Amino acid sequence: MLANFTGKETLMLNYKEDHDHEFHEEVEVLTETGSPYQLIVWNDEVNTFDWVIETLIAVCGHTPEQAEQCALFIHTKGKYGVKNGEYDELKPMCDAITERGIGATIEITA
Repeated sequence: MLANFTGKETLMLNYKEDHDHEFHEEVEVLTETGSPYQLIVWNDEVNTFDWVIETLIAVCGHTPEQAEQCALFIHTKGKYGVKNGEYDELKPMCDAITERGIGATIEITA
């Protein structure tokens, strides 16, 4: 799983060169701001590709292309993380997917 690196922090680096001069340098570094949870959709032998694609578009806000790619991954890998986010954001989506007869869970990202 790839983490999102979008935050920035400024660090102050202090170091001495020789014994008489002290240098200060500000450096911006990227910090990890990845989402802690992942919405997993599970493969089954009941639901069609079209139904899974339609569900991902309606529930997760995926584009048709994104939904189709997710459906292919779900089918070939047995499960796939279709959305990352906070638990409170993903829980209603998970419930909506399962109400449509598709297996879905929320897992903590590694």
